Amino acid sequence: MEEHDWLAKRFQDDRTRLQAVAYRMLGSRGEADDAVQEAWIRLSRSDAAAIENLGGWLTTVVARVCLDMLRSRKSRSEQPLDGPRGQPAERVVDAGDLEAEVLLADSLGPALLVVLSTLTPAERVAFVLHDMFDLSFQAIAAIVGRSEAATRQLASRARRRVRGASGAEETNEARQRELVTAFLAAARGGDLEALVGLLAPDVVLRADDVAVSTSASLRDRGAPALASELRGARAVAGTFETGARGARLARLDGLPGAVWAPGGKPRAAFVFVVEDGRITEIEVLMAPAQLETMEIEIVRS
Repeated sequence: MEEHDWLAKRFQDDRTRLQAVAYRMLGSRGEADDAVQEAWIRLSRSDAAAIENLGGWLTTVVARVCLDMLRSRKSRSEQPLDGPRGQPAERVVDAGDLEAEVLLADSLGPALLVVLSTLTPAERVAFVLHDMFDLSFQAIAAIVGRSEAATRQLASRARRRVRGASGAEETNEARQRELVTAFLAAARGGDLEALVGLLAPDVVLRADDVAVSTSASLRDRGAPALASELRGARAVAGTFETGARGARLARLDGLPGAVWAPGGKPRAAFVFVVEDGRITEIEVLMAPAQLETMEIEIVRS
């Protein structure tokens, strides 16, 4: 009982901060409370003694719960916000809630809530955790299931949209789409030099375990021979010189990328990171659990 009481006190000490994190992600006090309560349930069922950084662990759990809730919301095409046009619903606040109310109100006005609701779930989580709570991209990457560079790109796009820089955003997206389209065309044509020209000299290719094993079994069908990590423009280009013929242009969590989708069902996702007009990173993801968490829209040609 003493251990449970200690754990409950530690959780209560973090509750205000966790509610602030959840509310900024979800824009709904009711859903934020649900996410925080779910974190407590998971904590109470965990071996708390083995958790080195309880505050960080709780933040990660709340963020993942919120990410799942945002994705579920998107699948239902719903945008629940408290009150009309995202205005927080009025409610009675007792003294114990006062600190939470101050934290919730200090940076989330109705206008920002509306803008945040237009972001993809992964963009919103990356932006909120990094720009509002100063969490490292390395930590956020583990939450959204992307590389650090890809997570940084998600947050950057979200930041531009929040700041209203639509022109710059459209230009960046158009350039990334051009690069991805050119990359797919060069891969289909087996044009090694064209592929090299689209890649940064220090480009890195990363593939998950499912992609590595699957590529080995499909090599006789022209699939690229993938490694868990490969660096350098010529090496990465060589991987795709005779592969990716079946890949199609797609939007992955709102950003231009590509998918392999036989029969219309995504089986592999190619996440591209673009900097200074070149492709600096490619992630190949085939783990079903990972694909299910992504917002994938195949671009019809």
